[in-house]
Amino acid sequence: MADAFDFAQKVALVAGRTGGLGRAISTELRSRGCIVTTVSRTPSTEPNHIVADLRSPESATAVVDEVVAKHGALNIVINAMGVVAFGEISTTSVDTIEEVFLTNTFGHIFLMQAALRKISQGSVVVGISGVIAEQNFPGMSVYGASKAAVRSFDEALAREARKAGVRVIDARPPHTETGLASRAIAGTAPKFQRGLEPITVAQRIVQAIADGETDLPSTSF
Repeated sequence: MADAFDFAQKVALVAGRTGGLGRAISTELRSRGCIVTTVSRTPSTEPNHIVADLRSPESATAVVDEVVAKHGALNIVINAMGVVAFGEISTTSVDTIEEVFLTNTFGHIFLMQAALRKISQGSVVVGISGVIAEQNFPGMSVYGASKAAVRSFDEALAREARKAGVRVIDARPPHTETGLASRAIAGTAPKFQRGLEPITVAQRIVQAIADGETDLPSTSF
């Protein structure tokens, strides 16, 4: 476990600000003294918000460059963006498959690649692959596979980033009441049991940053 992290005046970038979890993470980081920039594909009235499509590697690079140019540093990057689709693979369209992987997997890779080029020693990056990266379910095969790919990527990224003194956390929270299931890009969500509140998950992730943790399996929430 690494040394404790000091949040005061650290510069954070949170992707997926308009989602329930991204919003809660941003609030928690600000409460600890961070300067937070958020990014999503949709506008927001929040200060320091950037509208950008991180599914493009050029956009991911531009966002990271903008944050560093404005604040002089980048110390925390958290990716909370994502889309979900439901349905058996036999009835899932190619367009849906591509959209899920482009947003959940490629977007994550592009953001982390851009961030790693700019953040300095002692920084932390967080990917949120979720509990489905530990066990996939029927009717969620594409979504689960996209998140399992994120978990695998984060595992290798952690080893590469360690050489630069950057810590990587892969977070796999159980089902959380973010509203994502109600915004599925295809199919209808099954009936889930009541999930965790976003603030609970956000506080656990931010505390993991504070405590120097390097992995957050579903059992840690």
